[in-house]
Amino acid sequence: MLHEKFKNKNILLGSQSPRRLELLKGLGLEFSVVKIESDETYPHDLVREEITEHISKNKAEAYINLQPNEVLITADTLVWLDNLVLGKPVDEEDAFQMIQRMAGKTHEVFTSVTLKSTEKNITFSETTQVHLDEFTHEEIRYYIQNFKPFDKAGAYGIQDWLGYAKISNINGCYYNVMGLPLRKLYRELIEF
Repeated sequence: MLHEKFKNKNILLGSQSPRRLELLKGLGLEFSVVKIESDETYPHDLVREEITEHISKNKAEAYINLQPNEVLITADTLVWLDNLVLGKPVDEEDAFQMIQRMAGKTHEVFTSVTLKSTEKNITFSETTQVHLDEFTHEEIRYYIQNFKPFDKAGAYGIQDWLGYAKISNINGCYYNVMGLPLRKLYRELIEF
């Protein structure tokens, strides 16, 4: 057993993200994936991690089949630049505009995670600052056409070409940018 606290607990991941699945496996935890349908809209007066916290909590609240020995994990990630949310792009042009807007600047990535059991729930957040180099239009088109970043906040993955070639500095948790702040999540699961 990885940690005594995980005995007799069934961990559920409420996410269809292949990256979150891969990251949680990396912690050495046994878990099951559950599908959750929830509203990912948010009040327009929310900013930064208030948005991801709101959405993560909504995902957890939408799951109503929780059993006494289960712990549900839900999460939400967004990219924040110049007081704007850069979510998942709707098409190639939207992805192009997002990447072009981030070029040569530092943006923030917020991930909020909710842990829920039948007795309690908590939500916590992590922030990572990422600085991108400048891009040519050809580089942006190459990236979009070859890596199809349409399921990623900010239209990029730190774990692929853009991360390899264009990230000049990162301040904070690398895995947070992928969608789960692993170190913090592991500590919070033990405390939970």
